[in-house]
Amino acid sequence: MNRPRTFGQQLICGECDHIMSYWPKDCVDLVVTSPPYDTLRDYKGYSFNFESVANQLYRIIKPGGVIVWVVGDATINGSETGTSFKQTLYFINLGLNLHDTMIYAKRGFSKPSVVRYHQVWEYMFVFSKGKPKTFNPIKDRANIYKRGGGDAKRQKDGSVKKGNKGGLPLNKYGQRWNIWEYKIGGGNIATDKFVHNHPAAFPEQLAEDHIISWSNPGDYVLDPMCGSGTTCKMAKKLQRKYIGIDICEEYIELTQKRLETC
Repeated sequence: MNRPRTFGQQLICGECDHIMSYWPKDCVDLVVTSPPYDTLRDYKGYSFNFESVANQLYRIIKPGGVIVWVVGDATINGSETGTSFKQTLYFINLGLNLHDTMIYAKRGFSKPSVVRYHQVWEYMFVFSKGKPKTFNPIKDRANIYKRGGGDAKRQKDGSVKKGNKGGLPLNKYGQRWNIWEYKIGGGNIATDKFVHNHPAAFPEQLAEDHIISWSNPGDYVLDPMCGSGTTCKMAKKLQRKYIGIDICEEYIELTQKRLETC
């Protein structure tokens, strides 16, 4: 079904840019996706037109909505492609804000490089259509309590401005930094073991953390290239209205199977 009458709680098989072109403007609150990038994986021979997809995402994301774009770069003939940067600049030129450049750090990496330092992370570009309307910061970073002296902040001219001398104690937990680390491999990516039938699933916790951060219950959460269905599953778990699109019928069936487990 390429032209849904209603949104939310549905999976659609087809080319996402074509499907989204039928949708009304400003209808989705949050996009969390990891599109195919360069030639790092073979998605059963399917490919996607980045510019067409980006144009549609810009059109259908609501003012204040957020797009989380999880990508990396292939290395070809000794040089990284820079595809992630090119895509980022394209989104910016469309009119989106690059709200944050976050890092997905992988713990448990098992394929070290012999010609450079090990590549153990991917970008998580957070784009927004204007100022994000929702930010629910996750506060799970253990703080170190101050013993005195207060805060000091470097000024624009290079001087240091001291804060309160009392050194007030911090809360036990503070807001996260923008580097998020997740275990990969084995059963760390997903609780559904059959997910490994997909070549490039990302961690359930990664999707959950972004959905919590940038949306609220009842919001519309889209993954236009839903693959193994991680975003859809976590959106359902968190009482959001999920929409998943994939050109591969096998991946749609995989996503449906996962949705039945939550």
